[in-house]
Amino acid sequence: MSFLKKETTPPVSAAPAGGPDVGSAADVEAVMKKYDRESNTRYWEGIPKLVIQILMAAFAAYSIIDTVFLSVLPQRRLPIFMGMILLIGFLTFPAKKGDGRVNHIPWYDILIMVLGSGAYFFYAINAEKVIQMSARVMQNDLYMIIGLIGILALVELCRRCVGVPILCVAGVLLVYTFFNLMGTPNVEQLKMTLYQVIRTMFYTTNGIFGGPVNVCAKFIVVFIIFGAFLERTGIASFFISLANAVAGAAPGGPAKVAVISSALCGMVSGSSVGNTVTTGSVTIPMMKKTGYKGEFAGAVEAAASTGGQIMPPIMGAAAFLMAEFTGEAYGTIAMRAILPAVLYFTGIYIAVHLEAKKLGLKGIARDQLPRLSKLVRRIYLLAPLVLLVVLVSTNTRTMAYSAALAIVATIVVSIPDLILDTRPGGVRAGENPVKNLFLMIFNSLEGGARGSVTVAVACGVAGIISGCITVTGLASKLLSAIVNLSGGHMMIALVLTMLCCIVLGMGVPTTANYCIMAATCAPILMDPSIGVEKMAAHFFVFYFGIVADITPPVALAAYAGSAIAKADPMRTAFNATKLAIAAFIVPYIFAVNPQMLFINVEGPLQVVQIVVSSLIGLYGVAAALNGYLYSKINPLLRVVLVAGGLGMMVPGTITDVVGLVLVVAVVVYQRMMAKRLSPAV
Repeated sequence: MSFLKKETTPPVSAAPAGGPDVGSAADVEAVMKKYDRESNTRYWEGIPKLVIQILMAAFAAYSIIDTVFLSVLPQRRLPIFMGMILLIGFLTFPAKKGDGRVNHIPWYDILIMVLGSGAYFFYAINAEKVIQMSARVMQNDLYMIIGLIGILALVELCRRCVGVPILCVAGVLLVYTFFNLMGTPNVEQLKMTLYQVIRTMFYTTNGIFGGPVNVCAKFIVVFIIFGAFLERTGIASFFISLANAVAGAAPGGPAKVAVISSALCGMVSGSSVGNTVTTGSVTIPMMKKTGYKGEFAGAVEAAASTGGQIMPPIMGAAAFLMAEFTGEAYGTIAMRAILPAVLYFTGIYIAVHLEAKKLGLKGIARDQLPRLSKLVRRIYLLAPLVLLVVLVSTNTRTMAYSAALAIVATIVVSIPDLILDTRPGGVRAGENPVKNLFLMIFNSLEGGARGSVTVAVACGVAGIISGCITVTGLASKLLSAIVNLSGGHMMIALVLTMLCCIVLGMGVPTTANYCIMAATCAPILMDPSIGVEKMAAHFFVFYFGIVADITPPVALAAYAGSAIAKADPMRTAFNATKLAIAAFIVPYIFAVNPQMLFINVEGPLQVVQIVVSSLIGLYGVAAALNGYLYSKINPLLRVVLVAGGLGMMVPGTITDVVGLVLVVAVVVYQRMMAKRLSPAV
């Protein structure tokens, strides 16, 4: 899913004046359609388009009102929510890619849409009756048929807008659940087992309407709408311009711009692929023009964009789900995510800096970059984000109410551009400012509803997966298997869990990804025989679920970056994995020692020590992987750098001192050797 949902082209205006060609809108759209299923949409024009836009805007407005002001029975509120999602979803996503017909929806899509959404509305209307019948609902064939239709319609929409990988997981688990519940194999038993599965998945909170959909309807959808408003105030292009002004002139500037802009956009974006294409269509051509190889340029953008999913305060909406699963406050989770996220992006930044020094690359000319002084005048665009963080961190309001207030703030900060016209360089001669404001609000609501479809569908299927695991007790069986294989050794259990997360996370959106990991893998690490702290366990599985987007063989973000860079996909994926090394190291460190997540720290001084030592250690690891500091590093010194860097990244005074000695010794030696070879260095 994506908080910053693309229409047809990315914000190419954010490129500096005189910058390189970023490719045609058709090229960018082709990449999106190939790697981002959300971009394979129907084409509507004229009256049908307007009607669908009004429907979507109305749904978004209803979602805000419902989450903030209304108090409706959950068994009625959630089916209404999912019924509207299916209605909008089938109007948006065709059955197959490449259907370019305008104003066309085949009869079978209309039939699936009506029957599918109708099943959820039927449940909403008869919610009280379903509650009263409880298990006796299985005796009613009509209710069972309607439940089956609702499940199948959700599965089909998931295939269209999310993808097949998550359906493979859900399908295998449904078959396993069916045979696990079935007793003596006869016709009557087959029927009752099928009905039991349908009831569990459709009419209870152990299936579609479980925690993921509840959190989506309650929190996530409002934040998606908030992200749509942010997009239309120009905050994404503002972030890219700000990154250009700060780092564009530095050696290898475009790569550093990619890291910074992707980190900033990642605060309001929930799609690795979408973020890669949006910012990458600007930064990747600039990197190539500067002198970076195509596979490195694509890898930088893919790795940085994937990091958007772990970037607080939003974390691709997973922060809200994590609050639900762990019982921790949202503000606490966002705070614990800060240092790992900083280490992740710092590691990539150091890597691109060292690569630029190794290749002797220059930055972008100052006269081609935005002026920081002019951008500072538009710093008010950040006010809604600041307000949101303050509100949710202080717990003065609910998260949904905080997001609603942030939406109002977004409308307010858009007034200077839409009415007073403070944009750099342009005057809206003859335009109606009130009309512009209305269109911005309308388009934001419509874009928010469109972006909610994939998230809600993924959460619905994730609910099915969680339900299967709960009903069959599969989590405890998986736990027993990994505990037995690891022999109770934490490190072996961490490696096995990491592999599970990467495999299960391939091609799965962020929200559904975390739901699956939290239900299957986190309990393994939290078992007393393994002994990982609860928050550390959840962060561990979340991180390794996310890095599946850049880990071969199904590295969708890296493949999208390679398509823009016109580079080899697999080389791009391996480069991205190397650049994102922090995401593979840091989770092990906070699993063993959760002080990196600011858990059980002894005062501010220890926090400072952990932050500083981790950053220095990461510098050593990044330099070792790149093989260059002031000159080429020989293999032995690279090993010493890795050892010293890892020592400093593990919280503890002794490891910090030993690691610091090793890293500083190599750096000083490299500096001396470089001066000896070239006095000008």
